[in-house]
Amino acid sequence: MLASFLRILTLIRKELLVILKDPKSRASLVVPPILQCLIFGYAATYDLNSVPYVLVDQDRSTASIALVAKLEGSGLFQRQGTFTQTAQAAPLLDAGRAMVIVVIGPRFERDLEAGAAAPVQVIADGRNSNTSGIAQGYASTIIGDFAAARQAETGAKSAGVKASTRAWFNPQLETRWSMVPSLIGTITMMMTMMLTAMSVAREREEGTFDQLLVAPFTPTEIMIGKAVPSMIVGITQASAILLVALFWFQIPFAGSLFTLYVGLALFLAAAIGFGLFLSSLAGNMQQAMILCFVFLMPFMLLSGLVSPTDNMPAALQYLTMINPLTYAIRITRTVYLEGGQFAELLPDMLALIAIAAVTMPISAWMFKHRLN
Repeated sequence: MLASFLRILTLIRKELLVILKDPKSRASLVVPPILQCLIFGYAATYDLNSVPYVLVDQDRSTASIALVAKLEGSGLFQRQGTFTQTAQAAPLLDAGRAMVIVVIGPRFERDLEAGAAAPVQVIADGRNSNTSGIAQGYASTIIGDFAAARQAETGAKSAGVKASTRAWFNPQLETRWSMVPSLIGTITMMMTMMLTAMSVAREREEGTFDQLLVAPFTPTEIMIGKAVPSMIVGITQASAILLVALFWFQIPFAGSLFTLYVGLALFLAAAIGFGLFLSSLAGNMQQAMILCFVFLMPFMLLSGLVSPTDNMPAALQYLTMINPLTYAIRITRTVYLEGGQFAELLPDMLALIAIAAVTMPISAWMFKHRLN
């Protein structure tokens, strides 16, 4: 047992020296994850801070002017032009200079005073359905608030029930709050899977894989010696992203660091199992890199990072169950934003253990097959 442990330590030391001996290589392990986190945190957002719009005011009344003032007073809507017909405003939407067209009908004020329906049409650019939907929601909310306030002032009819909204865990509904904690698992998986998958491929290209064949290492020892350095690198990268989330983006951490790191360790074990499996299939570093990209994109799309897994077709939802990134994102969001406890996350952790328990033995068998 002691001899096996010492051999594994020797392999771990060798792998760490290969990874860390070059200053550029050392920098590439920490700097890219931090840069990616910053780029995702600022660029990958569904929040709208500016909505260019075109106004079609066919009423030109005091009420329509007040509504426009309400829209532009929100600080979100910037008018790109004012017209009397929708056809005149259409070219600006077609050219991408405006995101929505707000059409106020010719009887807007009279209908409001009479207590009748006074619809305002909001035409959105459907080429970007997500952003346009958010812009429509903003406009609808502002218009609804204006109509309710107007009815209350004039007494035309009851203003009805005014909804009061509140968001838990993310009070301002900032995309960054849900995106950045998810990147702890996403970016870490990208780096560790590629690092692990390319480790054996590098051995084959450099001719050192033959030395492993004559060295007194078992396939399991080789697998552990390849996995542990990648896990150390993964934990380091996850810690760097966590620090960026805490101190740069100032997203409050609500949970337990112990629970978070236990979940990350199990996730990395499962991800490294996939990486070792890919490394045993690849004949060179180019093949290993291609295999990583083939697997990483589906992993990201089926993880719930961009869209909820519950909205996916049933067949794809079954695939998410074997995706370690799905559980990692759920764990990081739950611990970071909700303060989730260990017992609450136990099913996700057991799923990661199951994935690692399958991928690791398969990788060991593949190594043994290659060694033989």
